[in-house]
Amino acid sequence: MDTNQNEREFFTLTDEDGKELEFELIGVGEVKGKTYYAMIPADGTSTDEDGQSFCEYVILRVETDENGEGSLVTIDDDDEFDDVADYFDDMFSEEIDYDTQA
Repeated sequence: MDTNQNEREFFTLTDEDGKELEFELIGVGEVKGKTYYAMIPADGTSTDEDGQSFCEYVILRVETDENGEGSLVTIDDDDEFDDVADYFDDMFSEEIDYDTQA
């Protein structure tokens, strides 16, 4: 697949309550032979239980079934999640150029 580097990719995900939410893909990584997607809400923010907005990304693992169909699943294992979160944190911090002045 030939994609434009500036082209944004969006996914519609369904939460545990059956509500559909739009997410934007911000990173793809491979850790220990598995592929993971980092995504942010399409509106760029989330809200906590107090209604405060913040930007947070979610990480999902790509799983392929016997028919070759891919799906995104949550990571239930804490150690796996920590490893993948560290990977993306490192990736995103490398993308920031702290020497650039505004």
